[in-house]
Amino acid sequence: MDKKKIKILSGVAVGAILGFSYYFFIGCKSGTCAITSSPYISTAYGALIGLVFMWPAKDKAEKRNTEDHEEN
Repeated sequence: MDKKKIKILSGVAVGAILGFSYYFFIGCKSGTCAITSSPYISTAYGALIGLVFMWPAKDKAEKRNTEDHEEN
């Protein structure tokens, strides 16, 4: 596996662990909270947030080069 995939998967794993930890230690026990009342939803939400934070973004130089090639 290349480094990008490992970085993304580690972000998803850490996010999922943090999402479950939030449910376990702080979560809403009454069932009225949409995200924190279920361990599955809070884990999935944490994994999604981890994915968003670790998703590779285009570098400014790469973006600039792409725009220059499109003009020519």
